[in-house]
Amino acid sequence: MRTSIIAVRFGAMILLFEIGGMLTATAAEAAKANSFDSAPVAASAKENPVPADATPLPHILNPNTPTYLRDVLPIFMGKCSRCHNDQSKFLDNWFNYKTALRDRSEIKRRVWNSWKGTYFKQPMPIGNSPEFEAMTEEEHLIIKDWVDAGAPYGVQTPDNTPKSKPERIQQGKRLFAAVCAVCHQATAQGIPNRFPPLAGSDFLNSDKNRAVRIVLNGIQGEIFVNGQKFNNVMPAFPLGNDAVAAVLNYVYSSFGNSGIEVTPEEVKALREQNAVVNSPDEKSPFE
Repeated sequence: MRTSIIAVRFGAMILLFEIGGMLTATAAEAAKANSFDSAPVAASAKENPVPADATPLPHILNPNTPTYLRDVLPIFMGKCSRCHNDQSKFLDNWFNYKTALRDRSEIKRRVWNSWKGTYFKQPMPIGNSPEFEAMTEEEHLIIKDWVDAGAPYGVQTPDNTPKSKPERIQQGKRLFAAVCAVCHQATAQGIPNRFPPLAGSDFLNSDKNRAVRIVLNGIQGEIFVNGQKFNNVMPAFPLGNDAVAAVLNYVYSSFGNSGIEVTPEEVKALREQNAVVNSPDEKSPFE
């Protein structure tokens, strides 16, 4: 069991190099630092400042100790994002470290104790949801261990952006598996009446810029994909420009899609526009 947990954390470490500088330092790097610095999450345009009183670095001198950046944030993006995102009106945004730090005790009770049957409130992710079914025992344990260690943040590392198109597609494949596959499924076929397919998607292939804006800003309300109506919510994710381009390049180059290429520069330009994906009175061209 312990070996598999370490493997999960190592996999998350590889993933977060790709997300755009979200990874924790090595033990040697951690020993040099005396406090956490304010830093953006995942090279996102949205700041995620770290409180001055965040958990001190001695908690992460053991390289296997989970940190928010390396281990926990990927789980939040993949398994908790539909409810706990920066667009939610009623639930807390766990993409923000300060909020997750404040909520850490309840997070542990819901993710670990309720799941184990020792805390009698609704477990998280909520039972019978795709996220609940997909979340592994190792991921539950990582969150428990993170809280028990004092919810350490971790530190940014130098950029490790892939240079070639094949490298970017491989990066996108790993991001898709970690962040997107719970709802859209590993086959990109989606879940009928709940989450639209990305495989052979007329909605996706007809407008590259709209696809970028959806990943950047999220989307809610009715859309029509391959002749079917879907009405659900997709949140914005704290991903940098390179990561957004990578995951879209993977999707476009796979699943019978058009092979359109998305560049980080195009993502950056659309991010700066802060464009709304759709308005309530905008009719889908596929309706």
